[in-house]
Amino acid sequence: MHSSQIQQELTTARDKGPLREIKIPPCPDLLRRLRTAMQRAEPDMTEVQAVASADVAMSATLIRVANSPVHLSDGAPCVSVGQAMTRLGLQQTAMLMQQFLVRNALPVNSPHLQRFWERSAKRAVCMEFLARHVEGLAGDLAASHGLFCHVGIPVLLQQVRGYGGTMVEAAARIDRPFIATEDANHRTNHAVVGALVVRAWGFPDPLMASVRLHHDFTVLNDRDTDPGVPLLVAAGLVAEQLMREHEGVPPDAEWLQHRDEVQAHLNISEADLAEWAHDLQPTLDYVV
Repeated sequence: MHSSQIQQELTTARDKGPLREIKIPPCPDLLRRLRTAMQRAEPDMTEVQAVASADVAMSATLIRVANSPVHLSDGAPCVSVGQAMTRLGLQQTAMLMQQFLVRNALPVNSPHLQRFWERSAKRAVCMEFLARHVEGLAGDLAASHGLFCHVGIPVLLQQVRGYGGTMVEAAARIDRPFIATEDANHRTNHAVVGALVVRAWGFPDPLMASVRLHHDFTVLNDRDTDPGVPLLVAAGLVAEQLMREHEGVPPDAEWLQHRDEVQAHLNISEADLAEWAHDLQPTLDYVV
C-alpha cells in the first residue's frame, strides 16, 4: 500500500468514517522545534540544547541517562544539559527528547497500559540499534517507528468507549490477530489511529506508512509500498522480539509466523539475533 493510498484511507475515515470523533492532541511545540533543528543539513545543536533546557523534567531525564552505568565510565557525573548531550551524542539526545515529549503529550493512566511508554522506549532503542546493523535502515526513522507504532492504543483507550474491554479480549483470543478484534469491535484499529497521529504531527510519509502497516507483512513483497517502509516493518518485528527476549517474555504469534521471511528480508541470521540481544541487554536494563 502506497503512502498516497494511506493518506486517502485516513482522510475518508476522518471525514465520514470511524475516526470522525477521535481527537488527536496537538504536536508539542518543543517537539516541532526539535525536529526542525534536527532536519537541517547541519543539525542546530544550540537550538537542540535550548529545547532540552526549556523543560526541567526533560533536562533531568537527559542528565540521569547520561549518568547511568551504561554511559558513566571513569568520567565525572554530568551536572548540566550540555555535558549530558556531549556524553550521549546528538542522535541519542534527540531520541530521548522525542520519547519524553511524546510521552508527556499522550499520557497513559490505565491499568491496561502500565508499562506502555517504557516498552515504547525500549522498542525505539532496539530500532535505533538495528539501524546501525541493517543496511538501508535510517536511524531517525527507525527510532521514531519504534516509539510510534503502538501510539494509537492510548488514543483509542482514552477516546473510544469499550476499548479497554477490546484490549482484554484481543489479548486473550488466539483465533485472530489483535487488530482483527479491534476492527470487529470499533471499525478501526491502533495501526490506523497511530498513522493518523503521525500524519497530524507532520512526520514524514514513510513513518506514517510504516506505522499503518506494522502488522501487515505482505508489504515485504509489495512493490507499490514506499521505499524503506518494508525495512521499518520488518525491523519493527525484530525489535519487538529483542525486547521480549530481554523481558523474558515468550515470542508473540507474529514472530513465530513471520520470523523466517523477516530475517530473509533483512539478511540477518540467528547468530546476529543472539549477539544483538546480548549487546542490547545493558542498555535496555536502564530504560524506564
